[in-house]
Amino acid sequence: MRKQATETGDDAALLARIARGDRLAMQVLFARHRLRVFRFILRFLRDEARAEDALSETFVDVWRQAGAFEGRSSVSTWILSIARFKALSIARTRREAALDEDYAAGLVDEADDPEMEMAKSDKAAVLRACLQKLSPEHREIVDLVYYHEQSVEEAAAIIGIPPATVKTRLFYARQKLSEICKRAGVDRGWP
Repeated sequence: MRKQATETGDDAALLARIARGDRLAMQVLFARHRLRVFRFILRFLRDEARAEDALSETFVDVWRQAGAFEGRSSVSTWILSIARFKALSIARTRREAALDEDYAAGLVDEADDPEMEMAKSDKAAVLRACLQKLSPEHREIVDLVYYHEQSVEEAAAIIGIPPATVKTRLFYARQKLSEICKRAGVDRGWP
């Protein structure tokens, strides 16, 4: 019991040193907790290679976040919570990356052929030229909402105007852009 209390105090002191950039303290903390953390992660992932990756990421985060440790739990608990997050994150990406081979074999390549790519490229150049003919206020709104995918409220906050003004500018910008594109010979759809 006394030994565990001493190690907890030592771990907190090591973290304080790590926060100041002490690499030796990091090596000591890693050596002290590596095996326990690895086993903990391995139970989640059931894959040694991915568990090693998660272990590395965990201790990189310990290095980066050592100064943020507040002492509300023991250092080992704090490290294990970081490890748990890393393991869950890796497990989640693995599930998302898994692909059913039958499904993959049935996928159709919907990429454009070279001729279609050229037509789209030409049309995109004309559209960019048309956008440049809009007023700066209208260009800014179109850029934020359509190219940077900001909501009306987000665009309003960025520019510093009311959301109703964003909606009005957007309405007139689309109307004006439609007229400019029509004069340039560009219809709304892709070829």
